[in-house]
This record gives sequence, C-alpha cells and structure tokens, in this order.
Amino acid sequence: MNSEEFVDAIRDVVWKSTVSSMSKLLAKPPGRAPSKELVEKSNWYNSLNEDDREMVTKIIDESARIAVFGFLCVLDGARAIEDGEKGLLKLYFEKDGNQVLLNDQGRQGLHELL
Repeated sequence: MNSEEFVDAIRDVVWKSTVSSMSKLLAKPPGRAPSKELVEKSNWYNSLNEDDREMVTKIIDESARIAVFGFLCVLDGARAIEDGEKGLLKLYFEKDGNQVLLNDQGRQGLHELL
C-alpha cells in the first residue's frame, strides 16, 4: 500500500462509511432501547422533508471530510498537536516483510491527496 492507496482507503472506510452510517442511524436508530438523545435526533430528522434530509446528509458529509482532513494534517505534521518544538509522526504500512512510510515529509502530504 502506498500513500495514495491509503488515502483512498481512508476516504471509503472512514469518511464515506461515516456518512452512510450516520444517515442510517438518524433514519432508524438500532437496538431495542436506543438512547433518548438519539431517538430525539431521529424524530427530528424523520420529520424533515426529503430536501432537508438531503441537506443534513451533505452537512454530515462535509463534517466527516473536514475531520478526516484534519487528522491527516496531524499525521503529516501540517497541524500541531503539541506546544513548542514539534515531534515527528511516522505512519508505516507493513505487509509481507515490506515497510512503506505513508506520510513521508519529502512527498505530497496525505491531506493534500485527500
């Protein structure tokens, strides 16, 4: 797996999956006794017309994208998570004895690939 493949996987498995899961959760909370807060949100969401529900989904999508982008910025070192002199985060993918640095500081950042 290289950096591009990693970002593509994160786009599908985290960002897009979050949007789908949240939309389904709002439409129909799972379980026998979902939390009161979730039921309230679901009732509100289901009271909206189709256009408004679509707009909520667009807002969920943009929120998930911004969260993934911000996390990738942290992995790239483009967004600080500590005060003072910054440390360096290194993200490696290992498989079959091979190791690939996914957030190589000398290459295009993961957040830029998103």
